[in-house]
Amino acid sequence: MTDQAPADPAVADAPGAMSRMSEAVPPHAWFGVSAVFHYLGPAFAVLLFPVVGVLGVAWFRIASAALVFAPITKPWRTFKKSSPRERLLLLALGGCLAVMNSSFYLALDRLPISLVAAIEFVGTIGIALWGLRTGRNYLAFAFAITGVALLIDVPSLLAADGPALTSDLLGLFWAVLNGSLFVLYIILGHKISEGGASGGVERLGAAMTAAFIFVMPIGFLQALEAFGAPLLVLAGIGVGICSSVIPYVCDQLAMARLPRASFAFLLALLPATATIIGVIVLRQIPSAVDVLGVALVMIGVAVHKPAPMPAPTDRELQ
Repeated sequence: MTDQAPADPAVADAPGAMSRMSEAVPPHAWFGVSAVFHYLGPAFAVLLFPVVGVLGVAWFRIASAALVFAPITKPWRTFKKSSPRERLLLLALGGCLAVMNSSFYLALDRLPISLVAAIEFVGTIGIALWGLRTGRNYLAFAFAITGVALLIDVPSLLAADGPALTSDLLGLFWAVLNGSLFVLYIILGHKISEGGASGGVERLGAAMTAAFIFVMPIGFLQALEAFGAPLLVLAGIGVGICSSVIPYVCDQLAMARLPRASFAFLLALLPATATIIGVIVLRQIPSAVDVLGVALVMIGVAVHKPAPMPAPTDRELQ
């Protein structure tokens, strides 16, 4: 049984328009846009940390994204027509987004964006190695771990004094947590993209609403202090659109048409994207060793082979 068609023809045609737009552009192009904004938005967020606060910026990111998605995707309707299993999936993705974005920003507050991006992909390769123990994946994991070790600069870390060492270790903790949740985001993101681009974006909007509920107690008090400055509020909304609307929608448009193996291969571009944006926006100039570390992580991501996805059951196809 299908829901009654909405009164507004524009709303009724929105899923079809989304599908037509998805088909009109190559999936690799959608991924390219996502790759740029995946780190461009967070780089702008770093500039707001001193005046809004790290968790306040994270709150603005998710709140503004949820606000943009709500009138387009009608999350309340998505939750209503979803099965209990689907609702659980949406809530899981929402919780993942809330904690992942917060830990990402807490890591960026202490570490270069290139290092945080590189750590994200160690977990991706680790999951591939867990699911498919081949020599290729062992080699990929070795490349990635070596690259991250170069980026961390372990000798300098060990030589740091008390406060600096504590800050670096805390930053690494948040980066590892973010990387772990990034893996979960990829898995859940592919799950909600099943069934086409338009349905994936609608479910993404519902998950973002759930993320807003989860993040409300985390950063609202910091964000509240910025409400008296309209320019800061606009900047926070801009961060949300750049960080969570554009890249996540493009991810869904790409995931709906790319096999997981192809999407995983394209992820190799992201560490380089993060490094370039760090140079342009944040003036974080990498050393020759840093460039080598990023290159090794990219090789690891490109070489690894994800485990094949299990075939859907008859129940899942219904």
